[in-house]
Amino acid sequence: MILPVILSGGSGSRLWPVSREHYPKQFLNLHKDDVSLLQEAALRLKDVANAGAPMIVCNEEHRFLVAEQMQQVGFKGSQIILEPCGRNTAPALAIAALAAIEVNVEAELLVMPADHVIKNVTAFSDAVEKGHTLSQQGKLVTFGITPASPHTGYGYIKRGSVLSEGFAVEAFVEKPDLAAAESYLKSGDYLWNSGIFLFKASSYLEALKQYAPDILTSCQAAYQARTEDMDFLRIEEASFAQCRNESIDYAVMEHTKQAAVVPMSPGWSDIGAWDALHELRSSEDKQSGNVVHGDVMLHETQSSLVYSDSRLVAAVGVKDLIIVETDDAVLVADRHQAQDTKLIVNALKAAGRKEFQSHQQVYRPWGHYRTMVLTDSFQVKEIVVNPGGKLSLQMHHHRAEHWVVVQGTAQVTQGEGHGDISKLRSFLLSEDESTYIPLGTVHRLENPGVIPLKLIEVQTGSYLGEDDIVRYNDKYGRE
Repeated sequence: MILPVILSGGSGSRLWPVSREHYPKQFLNLHKDDVSLLQEAALRLKDVANAGAPMIVCNEEHRFLVAEQMQQVGFKGSQIILEPCGRNTAPALAIAALAAIEVNVEAELLVMPADHVIKNVTAFSDAVEKGHTLSQQGKLVTFGITPASPHTGYGYIKRGSVLSEGFAVEAFVEKPDLAAAESYLKSGDYLWNSGIFLFKASSYLEALKQYAPDILTSCQAAYQARTEDMDFLRIEEASFAQCRNESIDYAVMEHTKQAAVVPMSPGWSDIGAWDALHELRSSEDKQSGNVVHGDVMLHETQSSLVYSDSRLVAAVGVKDLIIVETDDAVLVADRHQAQDTKLIVNALKAAGRKEFQSHQQVYRPWGHYRTMVLTDSFQVKEIVVNPGGKLSLQMHHHRAEHWVVVQGTAQVTQGEGHGDISKLRSFLLSEDESTYIPLGTVHRLENPGVIPLKLIEVQTGSYLGEDDIVRYNDKYGRE
């Protein structure tokens, strides 16, 4: 049995301002308009022989996003493993392997990053079939992409002796300079490192025992002390935090004698930065080489990516530019320096700016909200609650709230005095009806209907931060 493992960590900082820490690129519809990159990764598995439902490894912050997006594409039984802190791929896969052998001691892990694009799924599934043969022989298989250009943004794998369905790995090579990349392409012995793997869970754990026993010991302790929270498997933090922050390449693959590589050409891209997205989609307009998204108008513009999220963007007489617009930030960059976008993100973070972390629209397990106006003394939000969604029973110390329903029906629960939960009343609000929640009053909002509930919330008070909240009860287990 092949047990797919989708790694859904990372912040996608080089795709800012569309990708942000709280809503990174794997949850965005960057390649196809109707599904996110995470959903593409899951749907790809339907063409892989003997593949079961995927296991997803993600962080605490993204757990409800992962669950919702997986359900949207029909994967309701997927196991979601929550990393308490980021420790790179070697520990993450140790946890996945420990979980897998509890299901099936012979389980093979097909490891895929959540944020890659593969255009030719048939070529991918054929490569996995070849990898399966090697995995059954105890090999730790990685998949190498046949290079189409001397790319300096990828690591490389040098292939060695011929195996039954691939090659032994002779060496892993860091991202090269252009001269080295050109020599690699000319030799024909090098492949791009895709970060996709296939191996028996037992083989990987045995390799960890040999080459990184400290990581294995910490992960075993963390997994043994795990807890289950609704659909999530929560890993114990203290033991997991003791793991070295190390990739599977460094911890295992560069040391083991069992590393094998299967070449493939499935139309792969890791969409690591805006120039990669341009390269992936530039064939859509072969004459101009432009890639556009949203409300865009161009005149005498060449080889550029122009991405509009919320308003009209126009470009005249430009070439080789990246122009990305969102409702609170605009990026303009030379296409050949797109990798440096992460430096802007680092600067925003150092300056204490919120734009590196969250969008104006913020997702919650019950739906989402969007900030429309924010001042020192009041804030206006559009709130959308999904059918059946329910906010926590809560109160705020520093703000009052006015709610106006603009679509659907709201069920409101409200207390009487400051922080008093002994006398709660519940009532319905229909479209064009409103209510007032005084400062300190316990309250809850929920959607009992079958269509999304939309309302406008006006907050007033001396402090409007999201951390001004006291939760008494929460459907989603938040504190």
